[in-house]
Amino acid sequence: MKKFKFTKKLRLLNSKHFSFVLQKYKKFYTQEIMILWRLNMLEYPRIGFLISKKIIKKSHERNRIKRLIREHFRINYLTLPNIDFIIIVKKNIVDLNNHTIKEQLEIIWRRCRQYHILSLD
Repeated sequence: MKKFKFTKKLRLLNSKHFSFVLQKYKKFYTQEIMILWRLNMLEYPRIGFLISKKIIKKSHERNRIKRLIREHFRINYLTLPNIDFIIIVKKNIVDLNNHTIKEQLEIIWRRCRQYHILSLD
């Protein structure tokens, strides 16, 4: 049985990592979530967040959203291609319940898997 740990290596930690993605990215989005992504040369995907205080004022809401996204990524990272992801959320995500956010993330991960498979052909 594989362990689904969210270790430090699965995170974009500094501006160099974020700049790598922002130089030449592709994007997938739903109404509330946008993901910028770029293939990396590592053997695993990584994730980072751009969630501003201007967009989501209350810290407990920002933390809830980050926690949901991290948890969903942790469970699914073994099925994702070797990609660096930057998650950007919009203001109206605060009004959504946890289940709806998870559904939107699943849609985005599915699109990403399909795009990666198509690009390999």
